[in-house]
This record gives sequence, structure tokens and C-alpha cells, in this order.
Amino acid sequence: MFKRSLLFSTFVLMLSFSAAYAAPEQIPVPNTVTMLDLGAKSCVPCKMMAPVLEKVGKYYEGKASILFVDVWENPNMKSEYGIQAIPTQIFYDKKGNERERHTGFLDEASIKTKIDALLAE
Repeated sequence: MFKRSLLFSTFVLMLSFSAAYAAPEQIPVPNTVTMLDLGAKSCVPCKMMAPVLEKVGKYYEGKASILFVDVWENPNMKSEYGIQAIPTQIFYDKKGNERERHTGFLDEASIKTKIDALLAE
């Protein structure tokens, strides 16, 4: 019973995660500061990033776009963005230029510092 419940909870978490971080067709989002997180729903550091991305996404709603793409579900994205390890975060300015890239877990304060700097330009 516990095993079944745990499996169901994991499945619900994965569904919620994918629904909350579905990426738009255009990356970066035009005329918007954009943070793209490339990872996978079943990668441990990526799972640790999920609540951070959700919180940051709500904080910057209407000001910046926070996107997540699962590179295991979208394998062409790995080569398109030159991903060597996940999670990888890419920060874009309002003109769509890549300004910074980070690989690994990135905490909320660090993300906000990077986005705030791009918004201030």
C-alpha cells in the first residue's frame, strides 16, 4: 500500500512539474528577460530546482519569463543549446541575447540577482 501511494505521489508531482513549466514555442520569449532551465523531471538536482523555479516564476510574473524544458523528453534541445550537464540555466536579456549560463543547482537568491541585473539594463 505504501509503495503504491508513493508511486502515485511521484506521478502527481511529475505531472504538476511538467504542467507548471511547459515552455513556449519561442525561446527566449521576445522582448522579455528570460531564464531557461534545461533539465529533466527525474534528475535529482533538477527536482531540487523545481520549487525554486516555481517560486521565482511567481515572483517575476509579468516581468520576466522562467521556463523549464525536459531535455530527456526533448533530446534535440541538448544539442541545440550545447548542454553538457543538467540542470543548466541560460539567462537572456530583453533583446534575446544569451548573457549568462550556469550548470548545476542554482539557488533562489542567485537567480534573482541575475534576473534583476538583466531587468535593470
